[in-house]
Amino acid sequence: MNVYNSASNVANPQVGHLLTDIPAHDPFIVADQATQTYYLYTGGGPRIHGMDRYGVLTYKSKDLVNWEGPYVVFTIPDGIWANPQHGAWAPEVHSYNGRYYMFVTLHNNDRALEGEGHGGYRLQWRGSVIAVSDFLEGPFEIIKQEAPVPPEHHMTLDGSLYVDEEGVPWMVYCHEWVQTADGTIEAVKLTNDLTDRASDPIHLFDGSAAPWDNGDHPADGSKSIYVTDGCQLYRTKNNRLVMLWSTYDKGSYVQTIARSTSGKLEGPWEQLEPLVFDDSGHGMLFQTFEGEWKLILHSPFRMPASRCKIYDIVDDGDSFSIKQD
Repeated sequence: MNVYNSASNVANPQVGHLLTDIPAHDPFIVADQATQTYYLYTGGGPRIHGMDRYGVLTYKSKDLVNWEGPYVVFTIPDGIWANPQHGAWAPEVHSYNGRYYMFVTLHNNDRALEGEGHGGYRLQWRGSVIAVSDFLEGPFEIIKQEAPVPPEHHMTLDGSLYVDEEGVPWMVYCHEWVQTADGTIEAVKLTNDLTDRASDPIHLFDGSAAPWDNGDHPADGSKSIYVTDGCQLYRTKNNRLVMLWSTYDKGSYVQTIARSTSGKLEGPWEQLEPLVFDDSGHGMLFQTFEGEWKLILHSPFRMPASRCKIYDIVDDGDSFSIKQD
């Protein structure tokens, strides 16, 4: 078990890990051109990693095969709205205006929201924050500490950075099915320094927009549930705007994809055929140092068995697809 050492900000890093060795959920890779190093970010915590509080870990690799780590790059501090013992989900790290910004979802299970939850869950504070560092290995420090960046009365998760064609930064995120039943993908404009949101949310699409019946339909007649997870946006070589997101199919996690028919964040969005089934999802796309597109995701869904898988991707100009052998 990795033991968190707060003095050195390291969780017993070791060399020679394969992806099959690394328990990881909601993986995110940064390909750092300056050092020719790939950084894999994932959530870390007490139960699996021996840390005294939740946070974010990174592993490093030169070839996407052999990995060194884990290194603790962020831990939830005391004195903010979130509870350090209640989880850190879906970390992403983006280069923006010369610094590195981490988007990560935090929680406070003891701070209730008004209203009734769906699926037997209660409503509580959950939302994405932004933390900043000058280095990919951190440490990252939260910018806004009193509340999440999306509206705090919304139960949200999986915030991601998108910079539009006019250079305006947005946080695109999921509005939790626990609160809405039919989960949604939404977005808020951010201030230019990423310190806070600068607009009310806009609605992009509903979870029920998937091109198959991805709903859980309770036998008691209560509202059907549609999950939205892991929204991330990319441009193809022909400048088509596409979004990865995840949902379910008959209880199995699915990596799917959507495309904006207008080429703008506001959509409208059309749903394309899923990329990966088999209890796989919350993936992201990245390019290797040779310019090849890759998809990394986790499978199966449940920790601690969850592991990363990498797929070769084809950019055909209109969308992205799994490269066929």
